[in-house]
Amino acid sequence: MKKLTVLLSVLTAFLAFPVNAGALPPDDGISLSAECAVVINADTNCIIYGRNENKQHAMASTTKIMTALLTLEAGDLDRPFTADSMAVRVEGTSMGLREGDTVTRRALCCGMLLPSGNDAANAAAVNIAGSLPAFAELMNKRAEKIGMTGTHFVNPSGLDADGHYTTAYDMALLAAEALKNKDFRDICGMRSAKVSFGSPVSTHTLRNSNRMLSMYEGCIGVKTGFTDNAGRCLVTAAERNGCTVIAVTLHASDDWNDHRKLLDLGFENVKPFTARIEAFSVPTAGGTAEQVPVSAGSNPVLGLTDTEAAGITVSYDLPPFVYAEINKGDVIGYADIKLHGMTLGRVPLCADESVAREEPVNSEFERLIRMITGALLIE
Repeated sequence: MKKLTVLLSVLTAFLAFPVNAGALPPDDGISLSAECAVVINADTNCIIYGRNENKQHAMASTTKIMTALLTLEAGDLDRPFTADSMAVRVEGTSMGLREGDTVTRRALCCGMLLPSGNDAANAAAVNIAGSLPAFAELMNKRAEKIGMTGTHFVNPSGLDADGHYTTAYDMALLAAEALKNKDFRDICGMRSAKVSFGSPVSTHTLRNSNRMLSMYEGCIGVKTGFTDNAGRCLVTAAERNGCTVIAVTLHASDDWNDHRKLLDLGFENVKPFTARIEAFSVPTAGGTAEQVPVSAGSNPVLGLTDTEAAGITVSYDLPPFVYAEINKGDVIGYADIKLHGMTLGRVPLCADESVAREEPVNSEFERLIRMITGALLIE
């Protein structure tokens, strides 16, 4: 009953797993320009390589990863509104908003993730939270939930400010979380996008400043950044053969080449691993069949290092029985994929067949016939 089809989408949730599982030491011969750097396995959040990865540092416009994520999670993405006139009056990079412009939250996400518009980040923050400080509070609360213990946000754009800092590892955790959001993943991977805003509303073409999208095979995003204080900052993610790795550099003079080296190193160490999920038969109650077969349908594939793969176990959460009526495809239980006891994801176990409800006996005669038939079958 086991099936060997590769399935990527069944893993429903990944937890922060801040361990240095099999990480390479910073003196392994890799030459980087970055002051702080890290590359992680996106499926486990485990560090493959780190250099000053927990050192606090300014992060410039990579801040907008958090701003865009909160904007997308706020919903109402396509509802037009008038951008706050003060919010769009900000220095630095811009998507081109002017006072009185009508825009949507989705367009603002394109504006902050592609051309890195500070006006887009501020406009989204004020629209969602009412003010920039109030939005910064939301950013810090979300960072705490993600496990970004070395991070503090002061503004949504990433402009230099006292108390606005992160770590390379925290930014990798943020990118891993953001990439679980389909809208975020789609937007940050666009090389360009046509969006509508203005007064009157018209179509504008926005171009992505992330050159890694064209420089590195399999790159799917995420965000660039630069200020005089932070230097060049970059967060990238790439996907190959079902494996995703995330690289972060802070204050790097040659970030494009740094990231090619880091991502290459990631894929040298992270390989596809098939988690074998057992199939079961679960007893039924009140059904036309005594049992219903259940399985995952396919075996999920994770990207893991050899060290991580050796620590993978699968546990099962199934009921002692299930009441009929059961339809094919109904979720009966779950398989929990774990790494050293930490749950990486839950795979649904579904009914492979339908089981109808047993029709009730309508008369004493029918009940007697069934009793006799059952007794004969037992003998």
